[in-house]
Amino acid sequence: MEEKEKRSPLEKRKAKKKLRNERPQRIFRAAEIPLTILWLQLVFQLSTVGHISGKFVLFGLLFGISYGLLLEFLVSLIPNATAYRIVKAVVIGVLGILITAVYFVFCKFNTFYDLKTMFGGAGGAVGEFQDSIMKLIFCANGIIHIILYLIPLILNIVAAVFLTKKFANVIWRERINSIATAIVVYILALILVRVMPSAWNTYKVEYNYTHAIEKFGIFTGLRLDVKHSIMGGNKDLSFDITPTTPVVENDDTQSTEDGTEVVEYGDNVLDIDFAKLAESTNDEALAQLDNYVASLQPSNKNAYTGLFEGKNLIFISAEAFSAQAIDEELTPTLYRMATKGFQFTDYYQPESAGTTGGEYNNIFGMLPTSGGTSFKEAADNLNYMTMGWQLNLLGYWGKAYHNNTYTFYDRNITHNSLGYSEGYMGWGNGMEKYYDRKTWPESDLVMIQGTVEEYIDQDHFNVYYMSVSGHSDYTFSDNYMAYIHEDDVADLDCSEPIKAYKACNIELNDAMEYLIKRLEEEGKADDTVIVIGADHFPYGLDDGGDSVNMPYLSELYGESIDNDLVRDQNRLIIWSGCLEKEDPVEISTPMSSIDILPTLMNLFGIEYDSRLLVGRDVFSDTPALVFNVSYDWKTEYGTYIASTGTFTPASDDVVYPNGYTEEEYIDYIKTIVRNKMKYCAGVLDNDYYAHVFGDGTE
Repeated sequence: MEEKEKRSPLEKRKAKKKLRNERPQRIFRAAEIPLTILWLQLVFQLSTVGHISGKFVLFGLLFGISYGLLLEFLVSLIPNATAYRIVKAVVIGVLGILITAVYFVFCKFNTFYDLKTMFGGAGGAVGEFQDSIMKLIFCANGIIHIILYLIPLILNIVAAVFLTKKFANVIWRERINSIATAIVVYILALILVRVMPSAWNTYKVEYNYTHAIEKFGIFTGLRLDVKHSIMGGNKDLSFDITPTTPVVENDDTQSTEDGTEVVEYGDNVLDIDFAKLAESTNDEALAQLDNYVASLQPSNKNAYTGLFEGKNLIFISAEAFSAQAIDEELTPTLYRMATKGFQFTDYYQPESAGTTGGEYNNIFGMLPTSGGTSFKEAADNLNYMTMGWQLNLLGYWGKAYHNNTYTFYDRNITHNSLGYSEGYMGWGNGMEKYYDRKTWPESDLVMIQGTVEEYIDQDHFNVYYMSVSGHSDYTFSDNYMAYIHEDDVADLDCSEPIKAYKACNIELNDAMEYLIKRLEEEGKADDTVIVIGADHFPYGLDDGGDSVNMPYLSELYGESIDNDLVRDQNRLIIWSGCLEKEDPVEISTPMSSIDILPTLMNLFGIEYDSRLLVGRDVFSDTPALVFNVSYDWKTEYGTYIASTGTFTPASDDVVYPNGYTEEEYIDYIKTIVRNKMKYCAGVLDNDYYAHVFGDGTE
């Protein structure tokens, strides 16, 4: 404690000498937490991102120092020296353990999961995949990283025991210096962020958890995640709508090749006055959403509108599916389905929150702006804009299925909210009657063999499957699906993980072969549509890698993984027996999983308002746009990668629409993407469809 009584000159000189002698100890003590944060950030960055950028050096240093000094100030308020040492050790240990947990979740999924995805929902990613994560921990790479992340704690304990038997007391001048320096450094960091457009976009305008980690460090990424995801973050729904924003005019006429016949199709739009709806509500967020929707151009109906009207639908979210799972020899049925009828040659499955995020994309036609808890949050909303709900209104028999534990990712809650008349079945509430035993992963073939008999005799059925046979780990010893098909891939010229991955997907192929055979036997193949879309890229191929070092995924793709769009390239299958009688139709424009829903609604002739969905019917005249939660995007004119701020034109002589220069076009699409991301968040957070459609019974 500071001496408060009046001291003699001799006592003052002794006190100053004592302070000088204790200076190394005081410097060490004040620097412990800041150095801990800087060390953890550095190790984490090299272990995950794989490189150190200039922005990370600058902002990681400034933000890291400010956080460390703030924590040091708070800990220094503890008056008892022993308690001070213990609390500081706890703080340093907690920081190390937190980053260790974040690191191992990254190792499992090869993407940065926000805290809600890691720990939320039904145990989150950590709880659901604890066995796989434990394997990553108890290996040489895992143990080395645990030691690296706990080095600050080890040094703290060593210093407390051997180097600083008696800690110098903290004086108020040091406390004030710590908090003052923390504030100054933090403000300096914010100023620099504000004056750098690319940094400001990541920090505020186009906030993204992954990019925040890459540019500012893991602790700033976590801080912003808490602000945006857990505490509400930026709920701004002020869309950038201006009367000068050019749009591509909607031409609702189409002609035959000789130009002699003109057909007017009209728009996919409902008789809803969104401007009037905005005036009728006192909720500002809902009014902003209404005004945004009112400003949009609807997509047109077209020659494919109603092509599948009255047909049955079987939608499969296929676990870790990829275009490379389709092989004429190994998976002939998948090859048949992908090459007959529609061929989607530039398709993407944006990764955002693992399997539950991919399902969210496929089912809702939206990006999961609340990470891994988005689907569970949506379960409390009116999920009117889903195929389950819409076909149920048309009298279809409907049910959702999953061949893993029925409560996994809270599917017993989420999948009972999608409008299927018969609800949802997984292992534990009915699926087990079709299995002699539970394996890992479970068989898609066995699931199809059992469940198809539940609906094949229905006049109209609408079925959803979340498959699991393609799940990692991709080894023949730990993956039963890979094990039973090992002989089928023995002669492939590739690594064992790739062989195991391809072996897993043979089970999905066999399931589709059986399903189509049963449909053909019942005379329903021509009247049934099967859709297969992935939930995410096969991240399990590269357990323990970093975001730029995915050798097995690169081997599978036959190219290096330079960015998220390359990583997320995939293949969509929309098959029906009736399509096999026609010439294949190639859809070569960029599309993604959020385009599936509006495309299906148009194909099934469902009356819907295209302005309410962020994706597009790919057969309409709406310009193609693929985007993800990282604010990367791709159009027919080029590709933009937000993390680097680089745009690559589709060709050397590209001519941009509306007379735009390249820079104007980039700004235009960036604005559209920001608006669409805000809309995704607004729909989820505000139960928007309940506002538009009431109880959804009509």
